[in-house]
Amino acid sequence: MALKAIIYRANVNVSDLDNNNYSDHSFTIARHPSETEERMMVRLLAYVLNVPPNNDLGTLEFGKDMWEADEPALIQRDLTGLLMHEIELGQPEEKRLVRACGRAKKVTVYTYGSTSAAWWASVMNKLSRVNNLIVWQYPADQVQALGTLAARSMTLQITLQEGTLWISEGDKSVEITPTCLFGGM
Repeated sequence: MALKAIIYRANVNVSDLDNNNYSDHSFTIARHPSETEERMMVRLLAYVLNVPPNNDLGTLEFGKDMWEADEPALIQRDLTGLLMHEIELGQPEEKRLVRACGRAKKVTVYTYGSTSAAWWASVMNKLSRVNNLIVWQYPADQVQALGTLAARSMTLQITLQEGTLWISEGDKSVEITPTCLFGGM
């Protein structure tokens, strides 16, 4: 019998002081049996950092990347079905990113883990010709700490100020300082 997804529920309050954006979100997240809590939390963080302020250009949705290999982690289509934004997590192959950059107006990668610097060094020259790609790196130790905040029922407070993220759940708090490896901020 196949293992089933684990269901998480999250209420998230976001205070983006850098962009003067404030929002609340409620999620039901299905964590694939092969997905770590760290990756799930990075996926949730990627959502709240990229959710559009209104639905004029469509909505951002969780993708089926854990179930279907060609799907991104997050995807935004406009009201006509045009692919606006594709978000990948981890260390996607260079060909996959070039293909995504050809389909979407914007592609963002959030890489994390101890091998992310080596991955970026191996693909950065090949990706230098794309102009709609942004690559962010989260430090491995900070993502590991972020994973400790995961609970089947979460109430998260996320604050973004001067490029640093503070994520808290109850009395636990994690600071994440992402580095932009490629593309605009």
